[in-house]
Amino acid sequence: MASVSSRIPLRIVLRASTYIGRKQLQGATSLAFYSTSFVGDDPVLVRDFIRSALYDPENGYFSKLAGPVGVLDKSIRFNQLQGRVAYMQLLDKLYKQHDIAWFTPVELFKPWYAHGIAESIMRTADLSIPLKIYEIGGGSGTCAKCIMDYIMLNAPPRVYNNMIYTSVEISPSLAEKQLETVGEVQSHFSRFKVDCRDATDKNGWGHVNSHPCWVIMLEVLDNLPHDLVFSPNQSSPWMEVWLKQNHDSLQISEVYKAIQDPLISKCAKIIGMDEDQAVKRRSLVATGKQIWSKAFPKPRRSWMPTGCLQLLEVLHWALPKMSLIASDFSYLPDITVSGDRAPLVSTKKSGRTKDHSNYLDAKISGSWRK
Repeated sequence: MASVSSRIPLRIVLRASTYIGRKQLQGATSLAFYSTSFVGDDPVLVRDFIRSALYDPENGYFSKLAGPVGVLDKSIRFNQLQGRVAYMQLLDKLYKQHDIAWFTPVELFKPWYAHGIAESIMRTADLSIPLKIYEIGGGSGTCAKCIMDYIMLNAPPRVYNNMIYTSVEISPSLAEKQLETVGEVQSHFSRFKVDCRDATDKNGWGHVNSHPCWVIMLEVLDNLPHDLVFSPNQSSPWMEVWLKQNHDSLQISEVYKAIQDPLISKCAKIIGMDEDQAVKRRSLVATGKQIWSKAFPKPRRSWMPTGCLQLLEVLHWALPKMSLIASDFSYLPDITVSGDRAPLVSTKKSGRTKDHSNYLDAKISGSWRK
């Protein structure tokens, strides 16, 4: 795990019915439906396909199942472990015992992970005004409970009494789980609420909240949809990738269109893809490269963090005085899917993990980590 840096928006983890990583993400729940369930008669952008696989009300990975998010019965006694090997052995044992997809760091290192966040907030926040905390994608509610526990025990009583902790959670099942977890301490109830909605939807925020607040996102960026762009050779312009269902078939194929989507265009500009094209056009050897690319074409693919961009833009608009705390994955090994910033795609069956070289290969429950 690594705290969010300039690299994170370009390397994000994706989870869905066909997306969950391996190693830490063991035991993905099997859902017997196909990726064509998310592609209708009209082509859809890759990000819309991923969003449906994640959050479709009927078949989305996070929509109905809270099971993949593991909850430990008690904290790990790290002082009793003999180094990293012992920790990895314990982790493997825990995954087998609980038969879940993954444990989040806030769960594995509870309560200390969340206590560290709470202490950071207390040291830097203006405690003369009511403390407002938003958590995007609160999982099982462990982070919220542990932060509220710490503030209740360590902050002046007025800080705890006047605080409001809001979880913005798109999954109804996880929203229910959060209420159950936080409700273990009765006094937390009046200070905690769950808004079951999509945090990337600007309409859900209603209006701009100009009060100072804190926003916590732990392993949220990894759950956001990506887009994919394609170029047939080294000098041709990038194109949007759309997905369509072949008639009378369960197969999905890609369709390429000139880039017109505003989010994809903005991502390309932020990443610098437009500048790369401009440099190539100005280069003295540009003509030679164009000839070479046509003679020996090398298709190019690039994954675009459009979901991340959308969420950050919405938060910047809705909560202009927010202080953001975020952490996520910064590196994933053994990626065989083609393209810059490509995801790790795998499926798990009978306890065995299989990696795929094509992001559309895992049609039944599997995983993507980006």
